[in-house]
Amino acid sequence: MQPFPVPVVPAAPRIRPRTALVASADRSFRQRLAQVLTGLRWQVREAEGGAQAWTEAEAAAPEALIVDSWLPDLDLDEFVREFCGSFPQVDLVAAGGSSGPERPRGPYRQELLYALRTSQDADTASWNAAPKLSSPDPVAVCPAADPFRREVPPESIHVVPGSAKTVLIRAESPALMPAPAGIERLPELVGNAPAMLEVSRRVRLVAPRMTPVLIEGPTGSGKEIVAESLHRLSTRSRKPFVALNCAAIPEALLEAELFGHTRGAFTGAVHGRTGRIEAADGGTLFLDEIGEMPLALQAKLLRFVECGELQRVGDNETVKVDVRIVAATHRPLALHTQDGRFRSDLYYRLAVFLIRTPALNEHAQDLPLLVEHFLERMGRQAPVKRLDPGALAKLAAHDWPGNVRELEHVLERAAILAGDDPTITAGEIDFGLLVN
Repeated sequence: MQPFPVPVVPAAPRIRPRTALVASADRSFRQRLAQVLTGLRWQVREAEGGAQAWTEAEAAAPEALIVDSWLPDLDLDEFVREFCGSFPQVDLVAAGGSSGPERPRGPYRQELLYALRTSQDADTASWNAAPKLSSPDPVAVCPAADPFRREVPPESIHVVPGSAKTVLIRAESPALMPAPAGIERLPELVGNAPAMLEVSRRVRLVAPRMTPVLIEGPTGSGKEIVAESLHRLSTRSRKPFVALNCAAIPEALLEAELFGHTRGAFTGAVHGRTGRIEAADGGTLFLDEIGEMPLALQAKLLRFVECGELQRVGDNETVKVDVRIVAATHRPLALHTQDGRFRSDLYYRLAVFLIRTPALNEHAQDLPLLVEHFLERMGRQAPVKRLDPGALAKLAAHDWPGNVRELEHVLERAAILAGDDPTITAGEIDFGLLVN
């Protein structure tokens, strides 16, 4: 009798777990997102920047990539476009926005958006302060939940006469727009908008470290105040904070101003002088408008950044100096490295951590709070003045090309024009002089 044949059951196919790649310079952001994705049964790989994300994508072939609103080493727009072209099978979600090519949504898009929103809700400062990008992509952009949304009373809404603008006005008390609970704003960085809170958050993250910081933002947006905050919160706060505006000193004198010089090093050098770098020993050196530094001097600064040694003009000896460098610029340095106007090797050493100060029109809801701040400060030397609703409406309708600095000067001019009147009216608001 033939034995009954045992059926052969084919082995169940091995199901490859889904893999998500998270690219962010913020470790806490990566950890929060990884925790949520792991709960959704994803395998998670992490990358600290765009270059590492690219390498991980080649090695792991992930189903999805969640990229932060800023990358420390690559331009976000360019990275998204190139990544979408090279990895069309990967579903890419950007935390802030991108200009990548439009393409179909992946099958796991809802899970990815849920994970991103959940991780952002855990950190209410979130990453909504992404750099402005040229053309938001409706596929790659994740509309993150806005933790700052709240009901606005009708009396706070005002339509500016002769303008299509509708502006939010709280003339009676700008403090009615407090920072959301759990977010600690730096006192010197006035504003409760997400973009300003993100600046405070980044300052707190990097201040205790030796990491070089590059502050990018338009003229008048408060880059030096951010640099001073970094110094104040650092372990170097008891040492000097030395600032140098690279655009304010002639090219022929900038090297001596930066590195110092010996007596007789050049015509007019009657006495030797300590340079700004050496004067900041143990503290922080703030190089404002670093994009204006000549290429030849950039090479010498690069050597100092690499080895911590400088050589005074006219001297053969080197001096060891311990400083933390914080640089600032209103120019797109990443683009200038491509056309040779700024050294790429120096850029990558200065832009280890980037902080972007927003233009005033990017956090226009902070206008009443800023007005209150400047009027109170001016009131230390004269009676405090207040704005009537018409004056505040006129300010809100302005585009502010000179940003916060322009606002300060407009208010100072208005206070003078108001004379002894404690109230500033729309007639005293004059935008004729823009001080950059």
